Amino acid sequence: MEPDKKPEEKAGAAASTEQAVPQDALEKTNEELGAEAPAPTPATDADGKPPKKPNALKAFFKRFNVYLLLFVLVVVIAGVITTVGYLNGKKAPKAPTVATQTLNQDTLKQLENSDATVGDTGQTLTVQGNAIFSGQVLIRSNLNVAGTIQLGSAFTVPELTVSNTANLATTQISTLQVAQNTTLQGTVTVQNSLNVGGSTAFSGPVTAGQITVTKLIMSGNATLEVPNHIGFTGASPSRSINQSVLGTGGSASVNGSDTTGTVNVNTGNGPTAGCFVTVTFNKPFTSSPHVIVSPIGAAAGQNQFYVNRSTSSFSICQATPAPANQVFAYDYFVTD
Repeated sequence: MEPDKKPEEKAGAAASTEQAVPQDALEKTNEELGAEAPAPTPATDADGKPPKKPNALKAFFKRFNVYLLLFVLVVVIAGVITTVGYLNGKKAPKAPTVATQTLNQDTLKQLENSDATVGDTGQTLTVQGNAIFSGQVLIRSNLNVAGTIQLGSAFTVPELTVSNTANLATTQISTLQVAQNTTLQGTVTVQNSLNVGGSTAFSGPVTAGQITVTKLIMSGNATLEVPNHIGFTGASPSRSINQSVLGTGGSASVNGSDTTGTVNVNTGNGPTAGCFVTVTFNKPFTSSPHVIVSPIGAAAGQNQFYVNRSTSSFSICQATPAPANQVFAYDYFVTD
């Protein structure tokens, strides 16, 4: 049997029993809530040392996104570069200063008897004003001229190559070789010989004092107009006279060329029928030529003559004896 407790102990036991039962937070008073708050962090740890403070930089980065900070940094740098470029563009460029040097008389005298070198191959000499060279100028490499070249005297070069148009007023050329087409708009005067290795075409009239050709071919509906005489020159052909046909004391002669000529005949006493003259060509024809014979004089007209022909010669013959002691002639014209 438990001993009787005092009234104070009974009240404390009842209070402890009531505290053991949890109560709703809404039923608690402010004093009870303050009594239940957690105890503050102690100023020292278990070893008696004060606790470490958190890193401020880490705390700052934890509050913000790192990628966002990098983006902001890039934008700031780009803005700075743009601002600096704009401010530099507004500035007026500084005029370049060129150091000048005056050449006195003593320096010029030294240059008269010596060579002067200005710069090297990696440098460029720029002359803004005009330059006058009283002596000779030697250029050891290429010469590039962006403007017009005007020469007041002769221009002598061993080789000249023009890649574009060249306008020449009066030009004297020792030897001219043109690889492509040539167009001459004005009059062309050739004072010496003109040798053409290929074909030559003239769309207009051709006037020449004398034209010598090996072969003249007229194509199409060509017309040959000769307002004056036509002469066929050449070496005289050889001839053979049959004295028995002309009669005793008769003779004959030939004057002309392979193309045209005249056969002069003198008959003697007792002519007979037969071929009395044979003309042999200097150059034989490729086929039997056309021989045209015309009698000259009444005696030739009375004679019954005919012609024998071949590629190398032709003969004038008479079918009946010619009149005795007569002088007459025959003209001949031979074509291929």
